[in-house]
Amino acid sequence: MKLQLADISIVVIYLISMLLIGMYFRKKARKNKESYLLAGKKLPWYLLGLSDASDMFDISGTMWMVSLCFVYGFKSIWIPWLWPVFNQVFNMMFLAKWLRRSNADTGAAWLATRFGFVGKGVIASHNITVVFALIGCLGFLAYGFVGLGKFIEIFVPWKYVQPYVPFHVRAEYVAHFYGIVFTLFAMFYSILGGMNSIVIGDLIKYLIMTVGCIAIGFIAMKHLHGQKLNVPKGWNSPFFGIDLNLDWRGILPAAIKKIKDDQFGLFSIFFMMMLFKGVFASLAGPAPNYDMQKVLSTRSPKEASKMTGFVSIILLPIRYTMVIGLTVLAVLYYNQMNLLTTEGGTDFEKILPAAINNFLPVGILGIVLTGLLGAFMGTFSGTLNAAQAYIVNDIYLKYINPKASTKRVIAMNYTTGIVVAAIGIGLGFYVKNVNSILQWIVGALYGGYIASNVLKWYWWRFNARGFFWGMMAGIVAALVFPFIFTGLPLYNWPLLFLISIIGCIAGTYSAPPTDIDVLKKFYKQVKPWGFWKPIHELVVAEDPAFQPNKRFKLDMFNVVLGIIGQSCLTILPMYLILWMKLPLVITVIILVIIAFILKKTWWNKLEN
Repeated sequence: MKLQLADISIVVIYLISMLLIGMYFRKKARKNKESYLLAGKKLPWYLLGLSDASDMFDISGTMWMVSLCFVYGFKSIWIPWLWPVFNQVFNMMFLAKWLRRSNADTGAAWLATRFGFVGKGVIASHNITVVFALIGCLGFLAYGFVGLGKFIEIFVPWKYVQPYVPFHVRAEYVAHFYGIVFTLFAMFYSILGGMNSIVIGDLIKYLIMTVGCIAIGFIAMKHLHGQKLNVPKGWNSPFFGIDLNLDWRGILPAAIKKIKDDQFGLFSIFFMMMLFKGVFASLAGPAPNYDMQKVLSTRSPKEASKMTGFVSIILLPIRYTMVIGLTVLAVLYYNQMNLLTTEGGTDFEKILPAAINNFLPVGILGIVLTGLLGAFMGTFSGTLNAAQAYIVNDIYLKYINPKASTKRVIAMNYTTGIVVAAIGIGLGFYVKNVNSILQWIVGALYGGYIASNVLKWYWWRFNARGFFWGMMAGIVAALVFPFIFTGLPLYNWPLLFLISIIGCIAGTYSAPPTDIDVLKKFYKQVKPWGFWKPIHELVVAEDPAFQPNKRFKLDMFNVVLGIIGQSCLTILPMYLILWMKLPLVITVIILVIIAFILKKTWWNKLEN
């Protein structure tokens, strides 16, 4: 075990500080429901944006990205489009402010602004959104839990801990034991302090991570000086053809097996499928998780746009400094890291903890370890907060006890937080690895979410029953598909999308349109563009001074620029660490041009 007293002290101080933060904000969080779940909608956009970015800097996702970067090189920057990461650009340009104009507390509560408050279809649409949100939250809790345990296991070998544990833990469950221990810390401070403690905890974690990432970048550059990376031709280029053309033969046969297992070999087809799915997923708006809760917590629609734009700027360069830094160290010293599994295979997801454990000096190791532990705790607590919001707001207060006192609501938040965390941990015991659950969440579950949530923004005739049946068809298909199809979930997405679309159309025309007064109010308040002509004519007849949203072309132009800029922010630290001067200069120039244009076409035109 390489951890020294200084490293352990940094970790312990951080954990204690998180507990103190939860206790400090306990009183403020207990004022009312909005203070607990949304911090009273009083936090500034840059703090919420930093918190949102910090939540996205999760330990499991970073392990996954480092493993991808090792095998796929610079081409790995495209694979996170599976989420898709560029949904933040769509949110930044128009969807975040549309969402925030509702003044809702959760995504399910937002539906009332679109479909009204009464009717079987409205109740069904509300309920199916709650179900989806909770399934997604539980999936992300299990995802983070698995990554954390695998991470800690390398730093703290079980042989050092076992003598102090009064019960026997089988070898295959050691990672789960570690996961439970640190999950309890995250659960404590997030449940006590609500959104305020989560955001402040995320701020501290981000500052720690920034120091750690920059240190890793410098260490990697120092080790790389005078050496050459033994990687396939084309590894250090983000461009690709029909195939990846990364020939690991004679270098590392295990990498060939990973590419085959990942099913990313025909990369152009994979890329086009990601792009096709990603555009629709982005047009659907923020999913009902911690990301949506941060948007709803902003002080105004204008600040919601700024917050989502800020996320990519402060997240990607820092995160990818760590990713490429650890990748460089792993490529240089691969033979010194034990990445073998108990079955004799190679676990590339262990590269991140192995590289940190082997090549970071005392002090820096403690900072990075603390930051990554905080990354897990931040993601876990943000996801837990979202799950609490849906259970308390959209189940307990809506159906069980609408007149509950503030004291009772806070007690329910505590109870649901504990129960949801326990279920998430339980699910983590059935997950094989980070990649498997990630592929299911982004390729299957979120695939069933897309159709209904695209149509709700852009088509006036789409109603609550259509939303329900589209979501129901998509979620059921997402749950059933893994038992029918064995391939990459992404490749089954078109069929999943088609099934969901059929559910949307059939459900919509099986019921009358949404109440006209509800539609007029939504159209005037949110001001979406799309297929709203009949409603627009009714609104203008009542209010001739009403100005519709004519920004579709400008928004799409800004989206394209934003995606290019986001990609440049991602690859910038990779060019820097490998000191690829010409590509680095070109990337900086592109970023400056895009920033100049967006200042005029987006920032200067933001409105509430």
